[in-house]
Amino acid sequence: VRAVVGVSDNQDIWSWGAAAAALPERSYRLDPQPKAKTAENAAIGWALGLYEFSLYRVPKRKCPRLVLPVRADRSVIERATSATYLVRDLINTPANDMGPAELATAARRLAREFKARCRVIVGDGLLRSKCPAIHAVGRASTRAPRLIDLTWGSNRNPKVTLVGKGVCFDTGGLDLKPAAGMKLMKKDMGGGAHVLGLARMIMLAKIPVRLRVLVPAVENSVAGNAYRPFDVIKTRKGLTVEVGNTDAEGRIVLADALTMAVEEHPALLLDFATLTGAARVAVGTDIAAMFCNDDKLAEQFSRHAELEDDPVWRMPLWRPYSRLLNGKVADLNNVSDGPFGGAITAALFLDAFVGKDVPWAHFDIMAWNPTSRRGRPEGGEAMAMRAAFAVIAARFSKR
Repeated sequence: VRAVVGVSDNQDIWSWGAAAAALPERSYRLDPQPKAKTAENAAIGWALGLYEFSLYRVPKRKCPRLVLPVRADRSVIERATSATYLVRDLINTPANDMGPAELATAARRLAREFKARCRVIVGDGLLRSKCPAIHAVGRASTRAPRLIDLTWGSNRNPKVTLVGKGVCFDTGGLDLKPAAGMKLMKKDMGGGAHVLGLARMIMLAKIPVRLRVLVPAVENSVAGNAYRPFDVIKTRKGLTVEVGNTDAEGRIVLADALTMAVEEHPALLLDFATLTGAARVAVGTDIAAMFCNDDKLAEQFSRHAELEDDPVWRMPLWRPYSRLLNGKVADLNNVSDGPFGGAITAALFLDAFVGKDVPWAHFDIMAWNPTSRRGRPEGGEAMAMRAAFAVIAARFSKR
């Protein structure tokens, strides 16, 4: 049996995903054999096109198989596909089976696989460990908030720290979301899923870094002890935050995690978060909005994002807008009063806890495919992860 696959260019991944989804169950070989990068993209796209979330039902179809192309590096394909499957599975799992404890279990499982260390600070332990902002957001849930802290690699190597928003379900808190806005909030831990997927890629490649992954894992729930509008929350850094809206909780939990990250002065700090609807208005659902305090790092991301067919778009970290976050009775408000520039002001809030001494990039992501397309089924999706891995490999790999 022969099949013809039309691709837009040699870097195209997703057309191969469409082919894998459409072809009958058989084994296929590429003819003629393409060059290494094209072969790897074809195999990655093929594998991603076969993804199906089957935790709760038997898979619907049998899968066609692609013989590994001659020039393809199997390890490259396995890194990208296994990490993307991990991200998709974590995001697609509903909140009743993916709360803070289950997300911590996923991190521990990953740590065991790679002989990493995983420490989890739970409940009131967050107060004793000087993470009061994470505790304040998550305390109203019957499932205790926690901070996941995974480390791997030698302390002699350059420090790379990944921080991911792990809001396992977001009701909006007392500023309650409407039903339509709450419907997809199982994906609000997508940032946490991304940093676990990226960590998997780094550890599989054995990049010589000292890796740290921090995920503040909470549910933003409604109860008698929920944090309230105009409450003032203390943070690990010592800055106080006036709560303008309880539905802007992600940046509050990230504040403590980012502060903890910069305390050890990493050579690179990345964070991933499903943070704002404003970013989706700006760049849509396919592109990761990137904010960066280092021009060389931003240029590197733009270059590798294009090479990996994993789009990011740099947004302005326009510091004059910081005035919009001035609190009336505290150092900061977690939201601005006006309707404009919401993704920028959210990034500036995070910037207040990072400073200028650490190269940092923040990714405001959708982490979800609203509809099914070739290689990208409706549901959880990895965004900017392959680009981030390429940047880290370029910066720190000895090869």
